[in-house]
Amino acid sequence: MGEKKRKAEKEAVVEVGDRIEPQSMVPTIDTSNWPLLLKLNVRTGHYTPLPVGCSPLKRDIQTYIKYGVMNLDKPSNPSSHEVVAWIRRILRVEKTGHSGTLDPKVTGCLIVCADRATRLVKSQQSAGKEYVCVVRFHEKIESQRALEGALETLTGALFQRPPLISAVKRQLRIRTIHSSKLIEYDEERNLAVFWVSCEAGTYIRTLCVHLGMLLKVGAHMQELRRVRSGALSENDDMVTMHDILDAQWLYDTTRDETYLRRVIRPLESLLLGFKRLVLKDSAVNAVCYGAKLMLPGLLRFESGIEVDEEVVLMTTKGEAVALGIAQMATADMASCDHGVVAKIKRVIMERDTYPRKWGLGPHAQQKKKMVTDGKLDKFGNTNEETPESWKNNYQDYNNPAFVNPKADPKMMEVDSEEKEEKKEKKEKKEKKEKKSKE
Repeated sequence: MGEKKRKAEKEAVVEVGDRIEPQSMVPTIDTSNWPLLLKLNVRTGHYTPLPVGCSPLKRDIQTYIKYGVMNLDKPSNPSSHEVVAWIRRILRVEKTGHSGTLDPKVTGCLIVCADRATRLVKSQQSAGKEYVCVVRFHEKIESQRALEGALETLTGALFQRPPLISAVKRQLRIRTIHSSKLIEYDEERNLAVFWVSCEAGTYIRTLCVHLGMLLKVGAHMQELRRVRSGALSENDDMVTMHDILDAQWLYDTTRDETYLRRVIRPLESLLLGFKRLVLKDSAVNAVCYGAKLMLPGLLRFESGIEVDEEVVLMTTKGEAVALGIAQMATADMASCDHGVVAKIKRVIMERDTYPRKWGLGPHAQQKKKMVTDGKLDKFGNTNEETPESWKNNYQDYNNPAFVNPKADPKMMEVDSEEKEEKKEKKEKKEKKEKKSKE
């Protein structure tokens, strides 16, 4: 036994001179069932928790509905817009949105977002979709194998023109079919059932017509059901219109929240596919006001983040703050001391949910005192009573007239050239728009 241990130790670390050689060892601890926060990389453990905010599942019922989404099983006949309008009236919320229009006769997954959750609608509309379709052929086809071959041919990037009954302009467009699979074929009734995974905006009705053209028999779509839309599938707590109506009635009459909490999910359930960045509580409100996330405000971060990848910014309690575009890779976050971690794409959390924690530094406090004493004007700019020491030493980087003495003059010239180019482009666009209107 002693010899085996020694061998294992030798295999674990193979040292050659002053370096460690790579080895094919796998970690012995299984981390797959660990809680999420233990799987994240720790940048710092030092921060002051604030007694505000709460876990998404522990929000009070009004806030829970405001930040809620429903995985609705859309019924046949009403349009998507009608269904969404009915839910807005049932739940008595200001606004609702959905994850992509379904034709009136089509059933299945329709993600309905309420109030603040509508900010995630765009990301869900552009996400991939999955359908199960029943197609009717106008004549008998050669064999089931020919049908499978035709489905395989119709994968990848395809040209599609919207059907005659669609409400959009009938322009030729390119849509991607990721994969498809034949589930069943009824030779007597000339019916086939197939599953398809495709890009958002794909017309399955057009796909069925193309299938008939390939098999030289003609075909049309008989029935369609969406089984996955973006992050949610029909197996993820799907609810019906009756469930929503009953849950709201139960809450109104008996003040029982359990059914309503079962029907509505927190919006965070749509963001499980994104890489995560955990913020300090003091940085949350600054991000809600549109500030970039800087490295001092970062607590934990996930492995495998690349530059320009879309990430979700979250609090220590698990609340989604914003969607952002990463400006640093995971390795840079671990090794750098300063810099922009992510710029904000879409703010989700409402402003002032967490208290403001900026403007509390020594310079900011001194500036506020000088404003109250009249040594600076109400905008923090210098006036006649401003002391010379402040004028000479204070560097206002937000003031466009301020010239940083440490800045490289060549870089400043490049910045000014870029600004001029942007102005010229804007002017050209405005001129084109005016001409088109005329």
